[in-house]
Amino acid sequence: MSFFERHVLESLIYLPMLTAAVLVALPFGWRAAARWLSVASGLALLVGSLYVFFVFDRSPDASGAVDGFQLVRVLPWFDQLGIDFRLGVDGVATLMVLLTGIVAFAGTIIAANVERETKSYYALLFILIAGVYGTFVSIDLFFFFFFYELAIVPMYLLIGVWGSSTKFKTFDRPKEYGAMKLVLMIVAASLLVWVAIIVMYNEAGLGTFSIPALSEFALSGGEGGGPGFSPEFQRIVFPLVMVGFGLLAGMWPLHTWSPDGHVAAPTTVSMLHAGVLMKLGAFGIIRVGMLLLPEGMRDWAMVLFILGTVNVIYGAISAMAQTDLKYVVGYSSVSHMGYVLMGIATMDPVGITGASLQMFSHGVMTALFFAVVGAIYERTHTRDILVLNGLASRMGWITAFFVIAGLTSLGLPGLSGFIAELLVFVGAFRTVPVLGVLGVLGALLTAVYILRLVARVFLGERSSQWDGLSDLTAREGFAMGVLVVPIVLVGVYPGPFLDVIKPGVDLVLLALGE
Repeated sequence: MSFFERHVLESLIYLPMLTAAVLVALPFGWRAAARWLSVASGLALLVGSLYVFFVFDRSPDASGAVDGFQLVRVLPWFDQLGIDFRLGVDGVATLMVLLTGIVAFAGTIIAANVERETKSYYALLFILIAGVYGTFVSIDLFFFFFFYELAIVPMYLLIGVWGSSTKFKTFDRPKEYGAMKLVLMIVAASLLVWVAIIVMYNEAGLGTFSIPALSEFALSGGEGGGPGFSPEFQRIVFPLVMVGFGLLAGMWPLHTWSPDGHVAAPTTVSMLHAGVLMKLGAFGIIRVGMLLLPEGMRDWAMVLFILGTVNVIYGAISAMAQTDLKYVVGYSSVSHMGYVLMGIATMDPVGITGASLQMFSHGVMTALFFAVVGAIYERTHTRDILVLNGLASRMGWITAFFVIAGLTSLGLPGLSGFIAELLVFVGAFRTVPVLGVLGVLGALLTAVYILRLVARVFLGERSSQWDGLSDLTAREGFAMGVLVVPIVLVGVYPGPFLDVIKPGVDLVLLALGE
């Protein structure tokens, strides 16, 4: 490996941490410097993420792969407990790294609108980004959990300080409520994950937190008669992993923190929250649940499948009932993450591939959604669907970007959502056709609320109060354009993305014995 290949993964963690440290050291009055430094760092992260994506070896017998992972980097950290700073990526992680780079870069550009405590806002944002990158590239369970928690902690301050309260007809919901609910629920669920990790570490008796080593240990059990984790052990421990990670993925009925968090969060935080943070939960089920507890996955797959299907239907119906734009997008995210859970639960190569691609597609699409909603709110100071109307005549570009996100959401051919959902549906019909039918019904409901929303907010007669509205600035348009590019690329030419995902899916299928 070249020097950059050896160090690129750790650079994706160190760079945002270093950026956060420099931002903290900047004088308070240097807002412009903080913005330019943040955007430059975001661009560097995007370049690094693209490098990981293109250098990833897609061939079945990839040279340089170690136990199915590439770009592996191991630094001893705590020998007594077998904890190493162990980094590496498979196909699924590579796609998530690319997703993080795209959303983070677009988010840093959008965040230039923040006027209050600019450098502190960006510093917390980059700590969150470092945690997300660290989770996706860590192949040591200890550091996997460490970075998982690191990505969550800044959310409280980002929402509590820079967020906005929501006014309802009969009461107000303060931003602190959304921040506290989000953090408390996720941290509580994280305790289940931490218990599962400690129990697996002790049960294996290998003296290491290495995911490849623990995966090999898990593979040695079962019908082969090796040690491995017993089926009974996996049956008990897997629900801890499923619920612990599933909550962050917005799994029903533990999803309620997500829409409230979305609504209270500032625009960039909503983009990262829905775009990448929720993906950590689904990724955790794949990385920890499926790789290390395959028999437990088999026993609980139907439960996960049913819960994912409920997510799809419930989220879509809830989105139809909302009058706040952010709540619509928030419940839409719950619905679309249901497709991810359904794809994972199929344990089918097509379904798991669809779930992985859906994580990428939904991440970019929902980041675009929240960027557009944030732009509308900044200009109108409301998100009330019953008040907004005829915006297309004054906000042509905003309308265009919202429509692109909406059409991606409802699965229009030629955009990324169609390919991802098609793969999930194929996998679902190959395993549990009844649930596959319900999943398709969810797509129909999505079309209903998206088209109705576009007609109500953007089309028709415009009220005189919106006569003075301005459209996107060049900066905002560029950021949203960055998000549109992968949506179109995946929709028109999904091959390179599917080729990257395949080695990761093969690794999961090997663990499942498929």
